[in-house]
Amino acid sequence: MTKNLEKNLIVGLDIGTSKVAVIIGEVLPDGEISVIGLGNHPSRGMDKGGVNDLDSIVKSVQRALDQAELMADCQVASVYLSISGKHIACQNENGMVSINDEEVTQEDVDNVIHTAQSVKIPTERRILHVLPQEYSIDVQDGIKSPIGMSGMRMEAKAHIVTCANDMAKNITKSVERCGLTVDGLVFSGIASADAVLTSDEKDLGVCLVDIGGGTTDVVVYTGGALRHCAVIPVAGNQVTSDIAKIFRTPQPNAEQIKVQFASARSNRVSREESIEVPSVGGRPSRSMSRHTLAEVVEPRYQELFELILKQLREHGLEEQVAAGIVLTGGTSSIDGAVDIAEATFGMPVRVASPLPIKGLYEYVEQPIYATGIGLLRYGAGKVIERQFERPDRQGVTSFFSRAKSWFKGEF
Repeated sequence: MTKNLEKNLIVGLDIGTSKVAVIIGEVLPDGEISVIGLGNHPSRGMDKGGVNDLDSIVKSVQRALDQAELMADCQVASVYLSISGKHIACQNENGMVSINDEEVTQEDVDNVIHTAQSVKIPTERRILHVLPQEYSIDVQDGIKSPIGMSGMRMEAKAHIVTCANDMAKNITKSVERCGLTVDGLVFSGIASADAVLTSDEKDLGVCLVDIGGGTTDVVVYTGGALRHCAVIPVAGNQVTSDIAKIFRTPQPNAEQIKVQFASARSNRVSREESIEVPSVGGRPSRSMSRHTLAEVVEPRYQELFELILKQLREHGLEEQVAAGIVLTGGTSSIDGAVDIAEATFGMPVRVASPLPIKGLYEYVEQPIYATGIGLLRYGAGKVIERQFERPDRQGVTSFFSRAKSWFKGEF
């Protein structure tokens, strides 16, 4: 088996409430990513983005990891790890510095971003990401790449994403108990956005909604930069729980019924259509109306989309997402989700899978793998940065020099 470092391997580990996904990729000499391995296992021990049973989640991670290593014929040593939960928070900050040599250098850019992030963060929280939005030099605003420009004073606007320290420690600990090192901790909403959104959507203004099992991640881009992110603790498991209670069926059967027969739009389902619903306690199955099922599911999706719309309005972003709403994640593909979202938001909505990449793309071209693929893209950016800093080690590639600046601003 080969190790991560021998072939520029990167590994994305997405630990969700309902599933653990491990995706192994290789950064090719041209900078492209090739998927070479995938492992997937039901998640046990997670609830709404937080660890509630460390031993159970370690077992889930190990089983998904074993699958991915077997497919890729390699041994994983380190991973890029996703994190979510209602403890995720964001804030927009400004920083300002004097330009040393009347021409902006990389050092000046680093200094102004450092100044922007030098805000007081409570000791129980940690910074996950500091993402530049735009720069100003003297009287010129809206600068995306200031290096080489002349001026006396530079100001930067940055978006800072933070998380609860304890939450980060617990999820990291579950990975380390599998003998792995965490290369980077990444907010899952940002990872998903990088996997499914186009640059045109980010420029025009777009809201990504990643609906998982326990949480829904919301990220908003305008002018090519991240402006807002949030996590809503309403997602697919609430729908499954409603079905289980109202139809009086075990949770695993309720999940299967949701996936196979549920619709988020009751007016799309015939009242005459029926489905078989397993009972609890060994009782015989019953025949239930599929229209009734839709009437159970529809209010949950309506509630979720209204909560997201409230977020957009509270932060003055509703009118800025001209490209509309992009849904992804495992719970986004349910029948009728796009219809009810368009009715709620009054703007275009699409369900997105990860953008095509090389290798075993057919195994990961589903919304459920958006976060995992986004983690690979994040890791690829870090690999390219290292190659740029040590070009003679690999003998490379002017490509890495050209690509470094593109990746640097992404996370």
